[in-house]
Amino acid sequence: MTIAPGKHADSWQQVSLMLVTSFNCGWILSFSNLMLAPLGWSWGILSLIVVGLFTAYANWLLADFHFIQGQRFIRYRDIMGFLFGKEMYYITWILQFSIFLLANMGSILLGGKALKEINLAFSGSALRLQYFIIITGVAFFIFAFIVPNMSALRVWLGASAILTFSYVGVLLVLSVIDGKANSHKDYEVKGSTVARVFNAFGALSAIIVCNTSGMLPEIQSTVRRPAVKNMRKALYVQYTAGLMVYYGVSIVGYWAYGSEVSDYLPKDLSGPKWARVLINLAVFLQNVISQHVVHEALDTKFLKLDGGIYSSENLKRRFFLRALVFTGNTVVTAAMPFMGDFINLLGSFILTTLTFVFPSMIFIKVKGKTAMGVQKAWHWTIVSGSSLLTVATTISAARLIFTSIRDYHLFADQ
Repeated sequence: MTIAPGKHADSWQQVSLMLVTSFNCGWILSFSNLMLAPLGWSWGILSLIVVGLFTAYANWLLADFHFIQGQRFIRYRDIMGFLFGKEMYYITWILQFSIFLLANMGSILLGGKALKEINLAFSGSALRLQYFIIITGVAFFIFAFIVPNMSALRVWLGASAILTFSYVGVLLVLSVIDGKANSHKDYEVKGSTVARVFNAFGALSAIIVCNTSGMLPEIQSTVRRPAVKNMRKALYVQYTAGLMVYYGVSIVGYWAYGSEVSDYLPKDLSGPKWARVLINLAVFLQNVISQHVVHEALDTKFLKLDGGIYSSENLKRRFFLRALVFTGNTVVTAAMPFMGDFINLLGSFILTTLTFVFPSMIFIKVKGKTAMGVQKAWHWTIVSGSSLLTVATTISAARLIFTSIRDYHLFADQ
């Protein structure tokens, strides 16, 4: 059994479950604050619908390019390198590696917040967040070393699904109870006009993050034949069942707590202690399991693809690779524990480019000579519009980071 994605080992049902649980990890507990509070109800709901539809379409389109000119591609960077040259190969790999770093740091931060909330439930004076971030980083390292890739997650997906729907179900019940009890909810969008504009672009970045991974070719490479048809089946499940969950949590959270909703939704809950402990424990454990979507880009670069998963050489490489990555990510996360920074930067130039710009570039390159004029115009419009959106969201993300640096010291206890 080789390590590389590309074995066509997984059913579309397994990949569907992996997508649903991965996209409903602990990140969704920040989305009420990051997606809806900066936009309000009207613009917020409209943005959720439009961005959701466009990300679904873009991933559906990209899935069609698993084969190009009779050649099969199992990595995004290979597609871009084949069509546009070596420079685009490395640009794509850098973007995907950035996804890995930022997504992993965001997951470590959320795991640390979950553990801190558990500690607060049993103690009036919690330890600093940084201690829990370190514990989370160690847990991530151990699990990522023992369970090396997405295909090896088979036995864990059931547990991940149970954890996901357990914490989501309890969270929704408690949020609805709080929302009904709160008769003074305020949905006003806060800040000056300039701040609102920047925050709105930040919200668009967060909506993109909650809908796409930037890793679709790597995920598709594990799907059984016919890969295009089965990948699209998995995407249908993600953008129906999966989307209803993470959008539902975001909308209910904003409805229940208004514009003051926390960037970690369980902080706002006023239900019984056992329920809050259950939610945070499930979030922590599910977060550990769901991290594997982002490991593929790293492993296919540094591990021996023609070796076995558990060969001595790959065990050694995986140990040092995981240790290096998780040590660095844990230190950076402990130093800058600001969830919005990770999400907005991830959704700005990185995921906007990989999700919207590149698939339409691929379409124009591969099918431009045979496509109708209206199709080419449509995809050029997507490339141009998405490029402008990339610039705007990146400026917004940079502004948020500078604000965090100005307002908080390093290793702040959030």
